Amino acid sequence: MQTLQNSVIVDADTLRTLFSEAMSDMYREEVQQYSTLLEIVADSNSKTLASNESLREAMTRTNDLNRLAQEYHGAIRLGTASELATMCRMFAVLGMQPVDYYDLSVAGVPVHATAFRPVTKQALGVNPFRIFTSLLRLELVDNPALRQQAQEILDARNIFTAQALELLELAEREGGLSLAQGKAFVAALLETFRWHSEATVDVQTYERLHDAHRLVADVVCFRGPHINHLTPRTLDIDFAQAEMPKRGVQAKLLIEGPPRRSAPILLRQTSFKALEESVRFQGSSSIGAHTARFGEIEQRGIALTPAGMALYDRLLSEARQAIGAEPEEYEQNLAAVFAQFPDTQEELRQAGLAYFRYSAAEGYGTSDTAHGSLDQLVQQGLILADPIIYEDFLPVSAAGIFQSNLGGTEQKEYVSNAAKGVFEQALGRQVLDKFSLYEEIQHSSLTALGLQA
Repeated sequence: MQTLQNSVIVDADTLRTLFSEAMSDMYREEVQQYSTLLEIVADSNSKTLASNESLREAMTRTNDLNRLAQEYHGAIRLGTASELATMCRMFAVLGMQPVDYYDLSVAGVPVHATAFRPVTKQALGVNPFRIFTSLLRLELVDNPALRQQAQEILDARNIFTAQALELLELAEREGGLSLAQGKAFVAALLETFRWHSEATVDVQTYERLHDAHRLVADVVCFRGPHINHLTPRTLDIDFAQAEMPKRGVQAKLLIEGPPRRSAPILLRQTSFKALEESVRFQGSSSIGAHTARFGEIEQRGIALTPAGMALYDRLLSEARQAIGAEPEEYEQNLAAVFAQFPDTQEELRQAGLAYFRYSAAEGYGTSDTAHGSLDQLVQQGLILADPIIYEDFLPVSAAGIFQSNLGGTEQKEYVSNAAKGVFEQALGRQVLDKFSLYEEIQHSSLTALGLQA
């Protein structure tokens, strides 16, 4: 049994950075077009920062500039409650907690999910790496016999290496890991997310599960939850979308999320089409194909309050009524509908639609800001209000990305059936509320200035 043996415990932020770097290196090796995405994003960000000095200054002030180059999110799909519970423990060692509950069945995808991520201002500033983690909902598969067979296949597999489990238990027992143990833990955990080209089932079973839903086949038929995409953050997703085909990358037709705005909100995402990869099935010498892994780019805007999110959801629902339109027509309609949403940071702030981090302007101290309302101090330039970046996801956007990259054109229909309690029981704990986390960051910034909202 390993012990720390008086070694210094390395902090979770360092382990998370090691893990995110290792994940990026692995995905770059496995998916060559991912390297092209990184180049596009680097060019986009350099161009944007060079032409927008105020944005550069604001991102420097809030430490967002330091994290930009290393900002990624990944996504995995798990098959069983026990896999989810153990994954939750693994991510805890990396300083990543489950935030929010996402029901993707409303958009035709038979999973529900959470986002594992750092939650404090300090941890986000060091490395904001997050993983959108879905759990398959076999109860949404209509065929009882197929459901049972899929469950038996999943129950027979172990997605974690013995070393990863041993080091997990050590970290929980000792309160952490040494740097050497942490590096070994990262390497062992990384194996869970590696792509394997040999399926665990025969081709007939694969096809039956595939016919139930392409995502069901992706989860059930392989040794583990291969990372299905890794996503760098751009400051101008419209530039990236236009640039992808110029560099030989086939982009999806629509950018998911809100339209292009002067004051970006929430999350916009695009991707290249999923790869068709060679797969060898059990009991067969012939080679088949599977489509699952793709590349994605995201642009993150300001986090919205519950009131802001309610307005966003209402407008998105209105815009999506034209989802069958041609891409250009849909984008025009989306922009027209969202004209109702305030489009400057100050309008968002005064309307209570978004979260901000407050700080004293250069040359002013807290004693200078002790008098007057918050709005007055902001208008006088004594207090700076910087947007708090949205760290989470949008279920409709996630489902749209999944659907566009699973291949085919069919759209499954499921009765809306959120099951947050069932998900949390599988997880082994409650998910955190994203609004409370943003509110805490905003509140702490005001408290530091001796102010109240």
